Amino acid sequence: MEAREQIVRLGRPVRFERGERLLREGEYGSHVFLLLSGWYKVLARTKDDREALLAVRAGGDLVGELACFDAQPRVATVVAAVTGSAKLIGRQQFLDFLASYEESARAVMCAVAGKLRWATRRRQDFGSCPMETRVARVLQELARAYGQPCATGVSIGVSLTQPELAELVGASEPSVHRVLRSLRQQGIIETGYRRVLVRDVPELSRIAATDADTAHRVVPADTNHRIAARTIAPTQPTARLV
Repeated sequence: MEAREQIVRLGRPVRFERGERLLREGEYGSHVFLLLSGWYKVLARTKDDREALLAVRAGGDLVGELACFDAQPRVATVVAAVTGSAKLIGRQQFLDFLASYEESARAVMCAVAGKLRWATRRRQDFGSCPMETRVARVLQELARAYGQPCATGVSIGVSLTQPELAELVGASEPSVHRVLRSLRQQGIIETGYRRVLVRDVPELSRIAATDADTAHRVVPADTNHRIAARTIAPTQPTARLV
């Protein structure tokens, strides 16, 4: 509890409007942001000079920690998808905090490891997995990180457009659309305007070729790439990606 109380006291509060950039790829800067509310897009520049969606982040997530650790340029851009709030924490203050609280240091290491595992899995998927598997794995990752259990399944708590989902999968929008249609027809998912409901978690896990028991663990506060409940008591995000 002491570590939670201490980390929310660090830095200074900041507020971001929709479309505002927290971090810019290639720029130098060593501060970190502890996200408190809202949804955020993580973008990276491609070879054809466009920005591709790499991931999404929400309240309880930490962004900017890599540059804080190694003092190298930012590896991605982070943009507020809706109005949100965060704490801007300076490098030395953040490192001093981690040195003082072992529990929080472990949580941050787990968060970094989770992000690296996500990136590694996606690179592997792009080269070797069928399209249906790739889509299922991205949906499963989103359900694990931001899923909200409900009476009919697990509602993915991030509202993504199909083009955005296609960017996460690393495939064309028509290809992802065909897979989503097939998953709907099989009763595995439901889709609506900017929403996805996973109705059959075990079957989605089978298609994703991952452990079904692990796939059921969709409590957002205990996912590997978020520091959330293990270090802070974040404001629960109520906004959606738009």
